[in-house]
Amino acid sequence: MPKIKTHQATVKRFRKTANNKLKQRKGGQDHFNSRETGKTIRNKRLDITATKTLAKTIKMLTPYN
Repeated sequence: MPKIKTHQATVKRFRKTANNKLKQRKGGQDHFNSRETGKTIRNKRLDITATKTLAKTIKMLTPYN
């Protein structure tokens, strides 16, 4: 049985925590941020936890991580 390939784009975007939760960066941080309020910009700096449905897909794409 051959090894399963890891989806590298997924590995770069998600990190596993000590309790096996998946952390991801919030989207929409690249540009057009000058129009955002200060509160929105501060909130974009925080990481978020992936949903259970998304976590299931991510675990399938990253079998060895």
